[in-house]
Amino acid sequence: MLLFFVGAMMLGSTSAAEVAVLPEDSQPIQWRLIWTTDPSTSATLSWNTTDAGKRHRVHLREADSSEEIILEAQRNGKYSAKSPELYYHHAHLVGLEPATQYHVTIESDGKRSPEMYFVTAPAADVPISILFGADSRSGLSERRQMNAMLASMVLESYQPGRVPIIAFAHGGDYIRTGTRLDEWSRWMTDHELTVGPEGRLLPIIPARGNHDLGELFNEVFAFPAKERTNYYAINLSPQVRFLTLNTETSIAGDQTTWLEAELKASRPNHRWLLAQYHKPAFPAVKPPWMNLTHWVPLFEKYNLDLACEGDGHNIKRTAPIRNFKIDPTGVVYIGEGGLGVGQRTPKTDRWYLRPPHAKTGSAHHVQLLTFDEEKITYRVVLLGGKLFDEHQFLVRSPEQRQTQ
Repeated sequence: MLLFFVGAMMLGSTSAAEVAVLPEDSQPIQWRLIWTTDPSTSATLSWNTTDAGKRHRVHLREADSSEEIILEAQRNGKYSAKSPELYYHHAHLVGLEPATQYHVTIESDGKRSPEMYFVTAPAADVPISILFGADSRSGLSERRQMNAMLASMVLESYQPGRVPIIAFAHGGDYIRTGTRLDEWSRWMTDHELTVGPEGRLLPIIPARGNHDLGELFNEVFAFPAKERTNYYAINLSPQVRFLTLNTETSIAGDQTTWLEAELKASRPNHRWLLAQYHKPAFPAVKPPWMNLTHWVPLFEKYNLDLACEGDGHNIKRTAPIRNFKIDPTGVVYIGEGGLGVGQRTPKTDRWYLRPPHAKTGSAHHVQLLTFDEEKITYRVVLLGGKLFDEHQFLVRSPEQRQTQ
C-alpha cells in the first residue's frame, strides 16, 4: 500500500507543549492563509499580535520578480474574548494572477515574520488535489503531528509526476469551546505547522462546527462581524466547484434556498461538484442531522459528486446513496473527522456502511482528493503515512450534470 514519507511529523507530546507561549509585543504570530472567495485571484492573509500596534501590512511579490507591493491590513481589532490579550489582522489580497507563486512577509510595527509563499488556484483545467479533514479540537499532540504530516504531504505533492495539493478544507470543530480564545490561540499556533519547511502556506477553507460557536470563529477566519451564515462556494479550478455549508445555523430557509440556487447554477458548468459541512446526514456513529431532510434531496437532484462530513470521529466512505437505497448513480458521503480528536467505533450494521460498497475505520487521518478529467481519486492517509482506503469516483455523464 502507498506510504507517504512524513518523517518531519513526529513531534513531542509534553504537557508544556500544549500551552502556546506568546511574545509580549507586536511580533506577527499565528499566521494563516484563508480561501473563502475566488482563490485564483484572491486570498486573505491573517495573523495575530499580542498588542494592538499601529501599522500592520504585508510585503507581497511574485516569485520571479523583485518588485514588492506593500499592502495595509484592512481589518484590525481585539478579539472579543477577554483572555489572552490578542489582536487579529486581516489583509485581503485581490487582483492576483492564477497559478502564481507569491512571496509574502508580514509586518507589524516594524517587526517581521519569516518570508513565506503561497500559490493561487489555477484558471486552467488541470489536475489538482485537496486535503479534507475535521475535528482537531482535542488530542493536541496528535493534532500537531497531523499538521506536520499535512505539510509533508503538500511538499511531496509538488514533486515531478505528482498532482499538487492546493488547499486544506477543514470541516469544523477546531477547538473544544468556541468562546475560549486560549483554545483558539493554541489551535492557531499549531496551525503554523502546516507551513512547509520551505515556507509554503497551505490555504485553509474553513467550515463551522458545533464546537465553534461564537464570534471568535469569524474573527479567526476573517468573516464579517456577527455573521452566522458562514456558507459560501468557490472554484478550486474551472471544473471543481466546492461548497461550504453550515450545520450550526438554520438548515432550512435561507441556507437551503441558497444551496439549491448554487447547485442548479453550478452543476451544468462543472465536472466536479462537492460540499463540506460538519454534522453528517448519513453518520457512522451518531443519529443523522436535519440536513438529511433538507439538503440530501438537493444533493441527489443535482447529482453532487461527494459530500464531506465531520463530527463523528471515525473514518467513513458510504455506499452511493439515492432515495435511501444503494444506487451506483447516488451520492457518496465521506468523513468523519480525525485531525487529532479521539476516535469512535463506526456502526457497521447501518445499511449504507456495509462492505463491499462502503468502508469504515477508527484512526487519526486525513482524506486526499485528486481531481482529473475522468475521476476523483479518494485516499485516506493515516497518521504515520499508511494508506487506509483508496477509491475512484468516475465522472458523471453529461446528462447527469444537467439540472433537473
